[in-house]
Amino acid sequence: MDFVSTAIDGCYVVMPSPFEDARGWFARYYCEKAFAAIGHTRHWVQCNHSFTGLQGTVRGLHFQLPPAQEIKLVKCISGAVFDVAVDLRKKSPTYLKWFGFELSARNRAMLYIPEGVAHGFQTLLPDSELIYHHSNFFSPEHEAGIRYNDPILNIEWPLPIAQVSQRDGALPYTDSLINL
Repeated sequence: MDFVSTAIDGCYVVMPSPFEDARGWFARYYCEKAFAAIGHTRHWVQCNHSFTGLQGTVRGLHFQLPPAQEIKLVKCISGAVFDVAVDLRKKSPTYLKWFGFELSARNRAMLYIPEGVAHGFQTLLPDSELIYHHSNFFSPEHEAGIRYNDPILNIEWPLPIAQVSQRDGALPYTDSLINL
């Protein structure tokens, strides 16, 4: 697998190197030794699966506050999404920068999102499904997020926004990060 650096410090697009033959293909999506080469030493403690039916739906931007911060590894297994990472680490050289990349069942890519970086996505196709690996357990009391349409971030979502949950639509803007 190849790890491709992104505009966010410590965030990578992970491209598998599938073996293909007449039967189909086989690919490794996680190898402890390969991930250690980018500094990943944590264990995945939780794996989640999401389904979003409507094209153009936005989910996020979500993250967990200390001490429950988490690393995420996100993979699209059906359909396609525009996956977004936003750096919320105040001491990072890429603070308040965002990176977006298409994850799809066809391209088999994954996005590695470090601690302190918010995550969200927009469905590019109907019936899109994601698998998420997490380095920390979900902690409702540490759950946080920022608004998908924050004017400071100015994320360029590829499609008109078709649907956002009431909760995500009420998330604060980045100016609330002053108190984090």
